[in-house]
Amino acid sequence: MPDDTDPHHEDGVAPGADAPRTGADEDLPDDAGAARADDVTDSVLAGAVVQAAADDTRAMTIAEMDAVMGDTGPTGALPKTAEPEPTSATSALPAAALTAAGTDAEALARAARRARRSRTVTANRLWLTGVVVAAVLLATAGITLALTGKKGSDRGAGQRAGAPNIPVITTPSGPPCPLTGTPAASPQVPGRPALAVKVDNYPQARPQSGLNQADIVYEEPVEGGITRLVAVFQCQSPALIGPIRSARAVDVQILDELSDPVFIHAGGIAPVLSLIESGNLIDDNVFDYGSIVQMPSDRVAPYDTYVSAAAAWSLNRGDTTPPQPVFGYSTTPLPGTTVSTVHIPFSGTNDTLWTWSPSQRHWLLSYGGTPATVLGGGQIATTNIVVQKVEVSYGPWLENDVGGYEVQSHMTGSGSLEVFRNGTETTGTWHRSSLSSPTTLTSSTGAPITLQPGRTWVEIVPSAVVVTTSRSGSSAGTSSGTGGT
Repeated sequence: MPDDTDPHHEDGVAPGADAPRTGADEDLPDDAGAARADDVTDSVLAGAVVQAAADDTRAMTIAEMDAVMGDTGPTGALPKTAEPEPTSATSALPAAALTAAGTDAEALARAARRARRSRTVTANRLWLTGVVVAAVLLATAGITLALTGKKGSDRGAGQRAGAPNIPVITTPSGPPCPLTGTPAASPQVPGRPALAVKVDNYPQARPQSGLNQADIVYEEPVEGGITRLVAVFQCQSPALIGPIRSARAVDVQILDELSDPVFIHAGGIAPVLSLIESGNLIDDNVFDYGSIVQMPSDRVAPYDTYVSAAAAWSLNRGDTTPPQPVFGYSTTPLPGTTVSTVHIPFSGTNDTLWTWSPSQRHWLLSYGGTPATVLGGGQIATTNIVVQKVEVSYGPWLENDVGGYEVQSHMTGSGSLEVFRNGTETTGTWHRSSLSSPTTLTSSTGAPITLQPGRTWVEIVPSAVVVTTSRSGSSAGTSSGTGGT
């Protein structure tokens, strides 16, 4: 069984808006056994933001990453790492990063803040003008309705006296959102890029914020058998997203399909940061943009770093291009097998179970038998689940100081696939020829697989992890071995 402690703990605390702060010791889970140690990134993060990899760690380019993906090495389930000795989780806005940035960056930041304040004043004036115009229009409309209503009541008095006032329920009718296929709430799709946020998924990080407003959520395996999430937003703009943690190498492969998205993360080891800098994305490391960080008073380090979607998008106001769709959508049901649950045992701390709710028409998430919720209540739910089986290898870098190697998920080539929508399972194959190519989903009959319009969770699952499904409480098959893909 993979290690259920938190060997990936390396991030510490992201910076506050005005001044550095020192992180506090992490709360340890009651059943964690030995206490967890900080990842090596806490000790090197400041340097990692502004310097290349250490002498014994070679940074990689995107082109070299394809070569790593093709390297032979140990594959399969995530390895167990040794339980670390207890240390404290310390962090703050890296002093080295601020020193490297220098006064030029500070001057630019001040200018940007002045520009934002100027835009705010202008926007407020325009808003006030709009209110006055709207009031005049509403008054005119009210007079017109009063006159026409009087005439209408005269004509219909003998037909339906005292007819009830039935409320009209409206639903979004705008163009489809590119990452969900559902209608946008406004006449146009929001003019902004995809926003990808790296969210922690360790038990102490739950409940998270913003996941039920994401368009797509990717669950990825990292060291120690645990998982982290990449939550992607475009049509919705939640006020709180997090807690935010550090990046991993696999993130570059995920983000490459999202049309140059904004990527919000809390640092990472030097080789991973190098990959991100050369990736097809906008790198907005919160250690460089502390002003957008929120730290709720009821959360403790390292699970207290949050942002709002609006603040994250504000860092790139000039980018007004929506992303291209990642999936195809259709309301026509797919042929498949009826199932009620999908079980993905990443590890003891990340024992993922999805249960179909016929009444809600959603899949509901639990971990270890406990409903997974978002902050403020409500179980995490999704319309579609895409289980993408991948080969994994480990290294070449250590992600922590207890021997946890980087988990390299091979997301090019092809592999088995299970798609769950509308309470049914459709099996097939995923294919992606290169990092710059989109992933295609094809059924076992050779037909393209479409998703139900709505939110999608993509489960990136090592090939050795056995995924099982059930129907009305009985086993319906597995994705590793007989009865599955």
